[in-house]
Amino acid sequence: MLTKKGFITAFAIASAAIWLIGFSIADAQQNPPDAVTKSPSPTPTPAPTPDDEVIKVDTEVVNVLFTAQDRNRRLLTDLKPGDIRLLEDGKVQELIAFSRQVDLPLSLAILIDTSGSQERTLPEEKAAAISFLESVVRPAKDEVCIVSFTGEATLEQGFTNNMTRLRRSVSQIRFIPPSGYIGAGVLAGGTPPISGDNQAVVGSTAIWDAIWVTSDEILGPAPEKTRRAIILLSDGVNTFGKKKLDDAVQAALRSEAVIYSIGIGDNFYSGVDRGSLNKISERTGGRAYFPKDERELRDAFNQIQEEMRSQYLIAYEPTNQNRDGVFRKIAIELTNQQMQKDKVKVTHRQGYFAKTPQKK
Repeated sequence: MLTKKGFITAFAIASAAIWLIGFSIADAQQNPPDAVTKSPSPTPTPAPTPDDEVIKVDTEVVNVLFTAQDRNRRLLTDLKPGDIRLLEDGKVQELIAFSRQVDLPLSLAILIDTSGSQERTLPEEKAAAISFLESVVRPAKDEVCIVSFTGEATLEQGFTNNMTRLRRSVSQIRFIPPSGYIGAGVLAGGTPPISGDNQAVVGSTAIWDAIWVTSDEILGPAPEKTRRAIILLSDGVNTFGKKKLDDAVQAALRSEAVIYSIGIGDNFYSGVDRGSLNKISERTGGRAYFPKDERELRDAFNQIQEEMRSQYLIAYEPTNQNRDGVFRKIAIELTNQQMQKDKVKVTHRQGYFAKTPQKK
């Protein structure tokens, strides 16, 4: 039972509590929580007007890989920034980076011509290609795809670093004769094809189409900061397709892929078109090789491997920053007089396509 004294004490405590609650409410009404801060709020920045719009600077940086060789085609590995100058559309550009690249990841596409003109040389090509893969591919860094082509291209193996899959895909590549084929390029009788177009595709060679589709659809999406290259094994005699040599070059340049050509042909047919293979390679920054036998074929693969591992990388911010998608021509010139006397040759891609504005 509550005593009189206890009742008085409880009443006093309750009254004090009510008084404190009332004081807190009144204080809160006079000083809302948002108004109580430790420091004054900064004055908000007014929104920009049309006269003082914020301009975002987004400059484009162009990377260019190149090699330098003496008159004996030996790679030079001691160049310095002062030994060269770079021009874009005839105007000298300031370099922001210069380094020798010996360990770039590789994204390679090996294109193997399986048309009738390669029927007798195909076994040696396949053996050399497998040897090249075994000596080049580093499973932790590199990736390779295999493409065969006649009048149309076939992706035999997508990008992988699995040597077992790569060996298998190359080994399984075959020359598939068209209907009525009796050998040595001769067609006689046989079951008529379902359509004339199909017969034309099987019995022809569309080199430029194969390069175009490989550059655009396979190498184009490859990871950035990789060395992209196409190893083309063909006689260079294009007999079919919708694309021209220039279309193939532009597609390779857009994907930043260098083309190394290995000209192998059968003299029973048209031999090797050296002019076309030299052109497609040089315009993309690569080289063409014309081996006479299996030993020279393996030497060509070894030279390609060495060249891809011994390159220089330079970077610059073009003075022309217009994002118009226009082709810009690149030239690297030697400024070192001794190198000029020694006939040093610099090899690089001949240009690039400027970026276009990104769609919102």
